[in-house]
Amino acid sequence: MDYQAVKEDRQGKVPYEFIRDIFKDKDPFMMSELASAPYDPERQRFTVHMMGSLYYVQYPAGEVYTEEGEPIEVYAVMTLFLRYLANARGIPPTGKDITYKEIPGGHVYYSNFNSRTIMRLARAFGNRLEEVKEAFEAIGGQLVKTGDIGCRFQFMNNVYLTFILWKGDEELAPAANILFDMNTPYYFDAEDLAVVGDVAVGVLRNHGKIPNWKGLYENKHKKEELI
Repeated sequence: MDYQAVKEDRQGKVPYEFIRDIFKDKDPFMMSELASAPYDPERQRFTVHMMGSLYYVQYPAGEVYTEEGEPIEVYAVMTLFLRYLANARGIPPTGKDITYKEIPGGHVYYSNFNSRTIMRLARAFGNRLEEVKEAFEAIGGQLVKTGDIGCRFQFMNNVYLTFILWKGDEELAPAANILFDMNTPYYFDAEDLAVVGDVAVGVLRNHGKIPNWKGLYENKHKKEELI
């Protein structure tokens, strides 16, 4: 048994249950309007798009399902869906980007965000630009003229991220950066975005599908770095 994964799974359950208690007490029609997420009162579920795929979020239970009806059981991912819906402020995408440090409070978490997300993106795809291009296409991203390859994509409904990669050479290691649309703080705070970036890299590696992670990180970083 992977005891570390089990421990992380339990740790992930606490913030999920916390936001679920907030989510279930909110007006679903108001959440629907502010999150641009259609709500079906008969089926009691929201429709949310994430990285090229469609998901359903049950209200008030807070359960998340794929379009095919398969349950998502990763606490970190379920928490993001509920936080997006519960915290949405109805601000549309601006088309203008900011860095993580420009997110309120981002400077506090930047070191963690950089090592866990930006550097991980560079290691995963910095020397695999053709592979990452295919992954960008799989999530419905739009290539942008920046870095050696860059892509702006819909993370979740009104929230858009831009991944930028520079390939490495004999002297320099691959590098990356992650930008956020300026409206992002109206949906996720800096602490949330550390998880958003981490999840986005993992889903990109899986060409748009949420991997069957166990626990918050499932020691997946170590496994990926060996690939």
